[in-house]
Amino acid sequence: MDRRKVFAHYMVGLTNGQTSDIWIREINTAKLAGIDGFALNIGPNDPWTKEQLTKAYKAAEQATRFSLFLSFDMAAGSWSVPQVVDLIRTYSGSPAQTRVDGLPLVSTFEGPGWAGNWAAVRRETGGICLIPSWSSLGPYGVGQKLDLIDGAFSWDAWPKAEQHRMTTVEDHLYKENLRGKKYMMGVSPWFYTDLHQWNKHWYSSSESLWFDRWQQVLEIRPDFVQIITWNDFGESSYISDIMPSQVVSGAHGYISDHSHAGFRAVLPYLIAAYKAGTGESSWTGPDTVCAWYRTMPVRGRGVDRRSGRVSAVHGARDVISVMAVTKGPASIEVSIGDSRRMTLKTTGTSPLSYFELPFSRSTTGPVGLALNGKRVVGPEITNGPANGKVSLNAVSIHVQA
Repeated sequence: MDRRKVFAHYMVGLTNGQTSDIWIREINTAKLAGIDGFALNIGPNDPWTKEQLTKAYKAAEQATRFSLFLSFDMAAGSWSVPQVVDLIRTYSGSPAQTRVDGLPLVSTFEGPGWAGNWAAVRRETGGICLIPSWSSLGPYGVGQKLDLIDGAFSWDAWPKAEQHRMTTVEDHLYKENLRGKKYMMGVSPWFYTDLHQWNKHWYSSSESLWFDRWQQVLEIRPDFVQIITWNDFGESSYISDIMPSQVVSGAHGYISDHSHAGFRAVLPYLIAAYKAGTGESSWTGPDTVCAWYRTMPVRGRGVDRRSGRVSAVHGARDVISVMAVTKGPASIEVSIGDSRRMTLKTTGTSPLSYFELPFSRSTTGPVGLALNGKRVVGPEITNGPANGKVSLNAVSIHVQA
């Protein structure tokens, strides 16, 4: 497999009891968005891992033209070499196994301290293509371990504390330090988590992230793209349909009624443009517009959801973000209740357009989105709950015409 591919990061640790039918549905949903496969994040201690991996691989074989690879979560516990070898051997022969240069692709979430074990894994499995995410080392640190790897996957997919927008600084550094080895670029739509049991409370500025990061993919032209994530609901980075059984305790309050399906609506064009390798692609599909927004303003209130050392309020912008893919000039109408209405015009010079519509505590009501006479209505923007606790997750809506 030498051509560009787009994968989505799938948390297998959330799938206890998941049926084969659900795996088939998940894979078909991803295929419709243009995604080529799943990176299957697995931990060392979940007793359901093999059962679920077997279901996933069988479902992918049935779906055809959809591939899978193992991503060992080294932050979830201690792995032994025999464990890793056994899992790679078990699934590497599947027709659905992702292969790069003829070898099964293997990745990780972190684990640079485990780096010395991969030589034994290569030897005992007959060879792998190892593209780990050792983002804790940074691009320079990864560049010091090139003799151990075949490439690198960067988890650097969100603005850092005190940054309002994502940059490509680390992407360029990875490509430079990899010296021709393969680069897998991380892309994400959103990040917000508020989980007391793990002391996780932070938000990354994400208002324009889905647009910005895909524009950066078209600039960087990495070997592979990995969307972070398909189903990590607890961190609000999901693009899958909401599956309540996969939502961890404490996250239901900011996940329920917060669909992210709209982010998938523009993926067929974005993926096609990436694979074209020219920074843009002609579009013959339906005109499509998606919008995403928080349902409560954060400006002007005492919200404290930390982003690094800084209150997230300082990085959050109260806007409705709109991304459109159109074959020519088009009119898009965005409304908030009866108080705010705006008509946005695409120029037709490029299939892809992006807009923002600001809102405030005095701008409330259901959000309407219309394109070429077709209209959808999304959840309302409100002043927020009386206790002042504001969810920083987004909701997305979309319409095609």
